[in-house]
Amino acid sequence: MGTRPLELLHLFGDLNNISGIGPKTINNLKNISIEKPRDFLFTLPFSVLDRVPVKSVRGIKSSQIVTVEVLVKSHKIGRTRTSAYRINVLDAEVSFQLVFFNARKQYLETLLPVGERRIISGKLEFYDDVPQIVHPHHVRKITDNETIVRFEPVYPLTSGVSQKLMFGTVDVLLKNLPELGEWIDPNLLKERNWPSWRDSLYAAHRPKSANGASTTDPARLRLSFDELFSHQLSLSIARNKIKKSRGIMNIPTGILSKKVLSYLSFSFTKDQKLSITDILEDLKKPERMNRLLQGDVGSGKTIVSLLAAINTINSGFQVAFMAPTEILARQHFNLAKKLFPKNINIALISGKSEYKVKKEILQRLENNKIDIIFGTHAIFQKKVIFKKLGLIIIDEQHKFGVNQRKKLSDKGGSNCDVLLMTATPIPRTLTMTIYGDMDISIIREKPKNRKPIKTYSKLEVKIEDVLKFIRKEINLGNQIFWVCPLIEESKKLDHSSAVKKYEYLESKFPNQVCLLHGKTDVDEKNEILNNFLNNKFKILVSTTIIEVGIDFPNANTIIIENANKFGLSQLHQLRGRVGRGDKDSTCILMFKSNLSENAKKRIKILKDTNDGFLISEEDMKLRGFGDILGFKQSGVKNFKLADPIQNSDLFLLAEKEMRRIEKSNEDISKFKPLIKLYDRADIINDIA
Repeated sequence: MGTRPLELLHLFGDLNNISGIGPKTINNLKNISIEKPRDFLFTLPFSVLDRVPVKSVRGIKSSQIVTVEVLVKSHKIGRTRTSAYRINVLDAEVSFQLVFFNARKQYLETLLPVGERRIISGKLEFYDDVPQIVHPHHVRKITDNETIVRFEPVYPLTSGVSQKLMFGTVDVLLKNLPELGEWIDPNLLKERNWPSWRDSLYAAHRPKSANGASTTDPARLRLSFDELFSHQLSLSIARNKIKKSRGIMNIPTGILSKKVLSYLSFSFTKDQKLSITDILEDLKKPERMNRLLQGDVGSGKTIVSLLAAINTINSGFQVAFMAPTEILARQHFNLAKKLFPKNINIALISGKSEYKVKKEILQRLENNKIDIIFGTHAIFQKKVIFKKLGLIIIDEQHKFGVNQRKKLSDKGGSNCDVLLMTATPIPRTLTMTIYGDMDISIIREKPKNRKPIKTYSKLEVKIEDVLKFIRKEINLGNQIFWVCPLIEESKKLDHSSAVKKYEYLESKFPNQVCLLHGKTDVDEKNEILNNFLNNKFKILVSTTIIEVGIDFPNANTIIIENANKFGLSQLHQLRGRVGRGDKDSTCILMFKSNLSENAKKRIKILKDTNDGFLISEEDMKLRGFGDILGFKQSGVKNFKLADPIQNSDLFLLAEKEMRRIEKSNEDISKFKPLIKLYDRADIINDIA
């Protein structure tokens, strides 16, 4: 079994070793994600052409693809090179024409010589009720050994890559497929009636019916399962390697936790309590903690993470709390200052801090004079040295893949406990795909003092009604977010511009409007957000860069323009910028009248529920895996054959098989070819 992966080496070689593929074609193939010979095999046909064999085209009334034997009768050359070149042919019963444009006479006379028989395959069409085939797909001699395939696979293409190239290359690879040992449990194979891996590839690429490209085909289901199974196995191996890492045993007295809890004016939800229990149990264990705290916007994750921090400090260790932006780091820092006892040394490392202040902070950190430090990713720079780091908390890093998380946490030390937080509620299949190497705690409930956000939809032509509503809210002392998709006018995209909207609203509400967009520099951005937080402006016009997690308790209204241009999960995240205080909050979705059915569905779902997990499930049904909040750009390895949403039953089956293997301590060496085939080995190697 140990030598099996060597049999796969030719599938991972250079493409230029394949006949007919040169540097230009290699570059073109990258557009359809083909970079190794293996990728040809995993680029499955998306449809099947049925080249129906007929004796004669007589009686065929509508356009269809046919394969028919004909006798070439005569050639009729067009008046010019670009006009039609017609060849009269006779099948078993009737005459019809083959038509070519931009034809070369000598080539066609050689291909279809008068008086000889040929087998033709192409689309039969009708011009003035006369049957004809324009540019036949295939022309074969009767004596040719190479027959025309009845059920022809149709592959996804890109400029410079033809069906002929795809078909021919796959043909060569199929003929040289290695015989690999079976990695799927025999009982499961029998139960599902799945063919072997080798037979599955043959069946998927050389269909025997017009339905051969169906996603319910047993061969395709088996290949999709293989991919999901390999992913689960690699995460299982990664998880076990992480758990074997020695962690820090935090044995807190609980005194500081009690002090913190005494400052709180609210009681924890059931989910918060369960999450706290999970985390504290992890901290006590000698193994390294590697946990994700996942919760909807406004569900109270930060206070749970701060309790984990205080318990770590209580045990004599330091804590690093990383946030994606400076303003969010400062928000967490201020909350900790408010909650933690005075004898806890708290620091914030900021881009604005003077050199002298930074130097002092770094010295105190190295001498164990700081218990918890807040900041952006800068707190993991080489010059930042901890004396006794015990816990890293990373907020809102939902776009990190397994390898990135590992590298980031290693900067804090190989035995440091890690707690990730995300306010991105995602379905279980996606959670397991992205965070399968981690233990997971979920907070679904929201604190009782949080009121549900009322969501309305409004046509853009009714903007005066919206302005009237805003004026009323401002008079009540409330603030408003106004979100636009783009910063500047675009001729191609029918979106409102943030700049234009700012100017419009400033004319309606003088000196009460501020503007934030992607081109605003960091210092100016922080100043604008701080001014808005301190109520110096009533309306903040922004593109979608207003961060997840930032707390503006006085902002209770958000208007989202061109709401149909956003995904459901993104709309829910934007809506979560309000409703963070105890006031009634409102979200107004504005749109033009020409909504697609899909857009109408999205807006209805958002109006019907405030449950982020339910919304993300619906979003993934509408948009598919990999496209939620930019996960395609996240470093998460894409799937070539499977879709964890469309194939959710296979995903759960793969997870079940993985758990069975973990429980029985089964030898994993037989899975090495599978893990190699689907490029999951790098996850394991990196963690090793």
